[in-house]
Amino acid sequence: MTSASASPLALLHVVGARPNFMKLAPVFLAGQARGVAQAVVHTGQHYDRDMSDRFFEELGIPRPDENLDVGSGSHAQQTAAIMSRFEPVIERLQPRWVVVYGDVNSTMAATLVAVKLGIRVAHVEAGLRSRDRTMPEEINRLVTDQLADLLLAPSRDALDNLRAEGIPDQRVVFVGNVMVDTLLRLRDRARALDIPRALGVAGAPYAFVTLHRPSNVDQPETLRELLLGLQDLVARMPVVFAVHPRTRERLSRFGLEDVAPGVRFLNPLGYLETIGLADGATLVVTDSGGLQEETTVLGVPCLTARPNTERPVTVTEGTNRLVRSTRAALAEAVADVLAARLNGGFVPRQPEHWDGRAGERVIDALTGPSLSRGDASR
Repeated sequence: MTSASASPLALLHVVGARPNFMKLAPVFLAGQARGVAQAVVHTGQHYDRDMSDRFFEELGIPRPDENLDVGSGSHAQQTAAIMSRFEPVIERLQPRWVVVYGDVNSTMAATLVAVKLGIRVAHVEAGLRSRDRTMPEEINRLVTDQLADLLLAPSRDALDNLRAEGIPDQRVVFVGNVMVDTLLRLRDRARALDIPRALGVAGAPYAFVTLHRPSNVDQPETLRELLLGLQDLVARMPVVFAVHPRTRERLSRFGLEDVAPGVRFLNPLGYLETIGLADGATLVVTDSGGLQEETTVLGVPCLTARPNTERPVTVTEGTNRLVRSTRAALAEAVADVLAARLNGGFVPRQPEHWDGRAGERVIDALTGPSLSRGDASR
């Protein structure tokens, strides 16, 4: 076990993909500081060859205690594999709490197993809703929040969503955004890498781009429109595009690799490199949930190529703006953002509890006197 191994296991953290580790790190470190016995299970839902020792060293956490090596497959196959491999682990370790993160298949699958075995579940990042049930992540959120014993919400709108769904207030705690903890802790290290200078874009306006969601990259017409929009943007500033493996494969399959010759295509980046580029950018174009949050904290304008977001606080209080995935819509949004920056109309705000202490609040909620007696109310 990774902390206080002589004690009965208090927390069994379950993660399934690289972004989950950024959410896990502040909770794990806060628990470690208090001597909480905890262990980490990586389901291996997303294989990531870049998860080297350096990755865990940067986050300040050890490698997972268990790796289920589930791998890819259909949603049904993956969920079933996670459940069947996780069940013997939880029966062997008998934790007081299973802690799940975000909205990946591992989140829902681990919740189902734990609840059926009578083990309490806490969901970090509970209550986020896009209201788009075509997104698998939305189904995972809905199921997990209905079953979990303790819902740890990152924002006020998440609290409103849970209340509207009939979740009793006693099961909910407003802790803030754990991803922000990791961002604030590692921001200086990301800046020290000086990635913009290494790419030759430091000291001047540039745009940073990531796109990977099926709705944007799986249809050749949509992907072509976005690429043409990025090529238009090149006339205003350099554009650096960190290309997800899924996107790279679609570019090749659809024959779109030469549509935007002025765009600088990069290989996938690590967390620190991504933060370093986003931090120095004039604007970010993305469909990533994490970058919507991170740009809000960094104070960088973000154009999210999606019709909806499960993080509306990044729009109402942050720097995010939703934009249709078309060339014309992207051009209009870029013009608006640049005009606002030029005219002083861009004034970012910071959402409540996005202050670097969310991990501590999670541990407070999980180790409070009432919870240690088996009562999930706060």
